[in-house]
Amino acid sequence: MSAPPTTREVSHGRSIVWRLAQFVVGVGLAVFLLWWGLPKVAHTTWTDVWHLLSQLQLGTVVGLTVLMISGLWLVTFLYTGSLKGLGHVQAMIVNACGSSIGNLLPGGGAAGVVVTYKQLRSWGFLRRDISTMVIVTGVWNVLARVVLPVVGIVAIIIGIGHLNPLVAQAAILGALIGVSVVVAFWGALASESFAHKLGRWLMKISGPLRRRRKKDVDLEFAITDLRRRIIDIVRYGWLEMTYGLVGFFGVYYILFWFCLNSMGVQMPFAYMFGAYTVGRLLTAVGITPGGLGVTEAGTAAVLVGWGADPAQATAGVVLFSLFTHFFEVPLGLVGWVIWWFSPKQEPGDAHLDDAEPVG
Repeated sequence: MSAPPTTREVSHGRSIVWRLAQFVVGVGLAVFLLWWGLPKVAHTTWTDVWHLLSQLQLGTVVGLTVLMISGLWLVTFLYTGSLKGLGHVQAMIVNACGSSIGNLLPGGGAAGVVVTYKQLRSWGFLRRDISTMVIVTGVWNVLARVVLPVVGIVAIIIGIGHLNPLVAQAAILGALIGVSVVVAFWGALASESFAHKLGRWLMKISGPLRRRRKKDVDLEFAITDLRRRIIDIVRYGWLEMTYGLVGFFGVYYILFWFCLNSMGVQMPFAYMFGAYTVGRLLTAVGITPGGLGVTEAGTAAVLVGWGADPAQATAGVVLFSLFTHFFEVPLGLVGWVIWWFSPKQEPGDAHLDDAEPVG
């Protein structure tokens, strides 16, 4: 007679079932949004889209691939700037593997963090250094995705001179939120007193939500501790990290432009950049893997609304998605193979319990 399963085994089994359900639902929703929702909101058909994509030349594909890899190489500066001793090849492997997980699972960012932690530990990096890197790169990504749409709206206003009133109101709201996030972050870094005040304010407004949780969180302590943990890294690597993210988003905009241009879409810079920023913001939507389906439908709808040909705009958006979403999956598999055969090193804090949470 076999022994009854332990609580940990039951919990692990439920976790696997939940992740499998998330995967099935997320992928199913992404397929639905792509196959039915995308042509619906863009007012086109897949027949017209495939016709345009089938005319793509091999030389264009090679050029787009070079651009994609260049962008991924630039983002390695974000990692090397936030973790001393990390090489660019190692950062490329970590980014490729983490991105491939994020592109396969809804809300896959958490799973990507686990992968990053495992790989960096195998190369000898200390637990606390890794957790600080994860926090800093996460903050830098959030700030970039908040600021980017604001820059896009400003480009539209300057380049076109006017906005739809509804879009203008949303732009003002987005700008206020973006500026507030940036000010709060830099204020917390610059002043410990400000960090304490921010923590107390968040504790106050989040009181009802925290009371529903079994385990309360001291947000004031969490924010001040976060400040101490990342301030040295920011002082050391802020320029390198900023260069990496700006370079990455810049190269990916060029990739976006070439994808659309190769499908026949020609629009003013302000419109193209505005649509690009909308798409980058929608990638954060966690209901599907990497925002797949949501991103494409939203970006195509914006382009068509601004006068682009529906079939051409949709084909360009799909082509961009192939490079920035689907092609990153096989790159992640290559990264896994390289990591598996790479030299490993025991971390200096290996005597501690590796089961300790990353944060």
